[in-house]
Amino acid sequence: MKTLMPHLYQIETERLLLRQWQPSDFPAFAQINSDDEVMRYFPAKLSEQESNPMAQRCHDLIEQRGWGFWAAQEKSSSAFIGFIGLHIPIAELPFSPCVEIGWRLAQHAWGQGLATEGAAATLEFAFNTLSLPEVVAFTTLNNERSERVMQRLNMQKDQLTFQHPALPDGHAMREHCLYRASAASPTWHSTVR
Repeated sequence: MKTLMPHLYQIETERLLLRQWQPSDFPAFAQINSDDEVMRYFPAKLSEQESNPMAQRCHDLIEQRGWGFWAAQEKSSSAFIGFIGLHIPIAELPFSPCVEIGWRLAQHAWGQGLATEGAAATLEFAFNTLSLPEVVAFTTLNNERSERVMQRLNMQKDQLTFQHPALPDGHAMREHCLYRASAASPTWHSTVR
């Protein structure tokens, strides 16, 4: 991977600006993280005291690397609607080291193709700017909404599932599915063009 610091990147699509976090994003992010439906496939909702440090970590990692889980801003309204971007997982996953693509949007932003639009541009950035060979995405089983985004991105699903090490044995959400996008594979190009 190329060393690109200290440049801070942002991504612009037709409807979205993926940018560095601002303090004004934190309250809206806390609302998203306290939403039952948004957090259905996560171990627990987050309080504001838990959400704010997460937003700060996203900000700090972008400061360090130039990229990360960017704040997603809807261009038409200038409203913060969540995050879309890239992350290096802390947990030792069976396929580590890796870079994952992820998203978390407010419910009112669902069903409009915004996650797919932002994630497709993020994949293009990952392969064309960062020169990453592969990007992964994963989620707990039964999270069909997230899986549909992975499928629309033409990511390839692994046959085998894995147990997420951040969750204890026996946890209902421990088993995850894995999707991959490869820079060498032409499949993702049809999505981002």
